[in-house]
Amino acid sequence: MTEPFARLRAGAFRLRGGLWTLLFAAILLWARPTGRSVLSGLPFVAAGQALRFWAVGCIGRYRGERVGAEVLTTWGPYAFVRNPLYAGNGLIGLGWGIMAGPWPVLIFAAAFFLLYTVLIVPHEEAFLTAKFGAEYNRYRERTGAFFPRRWPDRIAGPFDQGVLWTSERYSLLTTAAGSLLIAARGIFG
Repeated sequence: MTEPFARLRAGAFRLRGGLWTLLFAAILLWARPTGRSVLSGLPFVAAGQALRFWAVGCIGRYRGERVGAEVLTTWGPYAFVRNPLYAGNGLIGLGWGIMAGPWPVLIFAAAFFLLYTVLIVPHEEAFLTAKFGAEYNRYRERTGAFFPRRWPDRIAGPFDQGVLWTSERYSLLTTAAGSLLIAARGIFG
């Protein structure tokens, strides 16, 4: 990989929260929600946030401008997919897109693909490969990035519910506020 592209990926990782906000703003700009679309999208939003809660409780270190991992987490939702936090974001964004209407769904899908599959995830995977080597490569071979490849052998593992409030409260508030803004756009449009 070329150095400028590696810097682009590192920058996208560092700015992922702001990029997520810009993606939401684009969805909100194009939003034309109806009562039916809001009700149809909310289950995806709720499922995405629930997946994020499960994932956060399974990892010890969370959030930061640099990739980091103390251990290779392969239990909980990480037994199904390598990137459950981003899969949760995907469900939340898909839910927001459904709430907002057909154009926002297309905008979200294209931006999500570019942001996560081309930039952020490859940046993280380079770190994990360097740190965990063959162990990470075996995990990667058996576990899909965003979609499960098979039913895992083991799901159980440590879960720290105490980290949920400290690490995930802003995500929860953002998810709730975003959902309310899209719904309000349908009411006050």
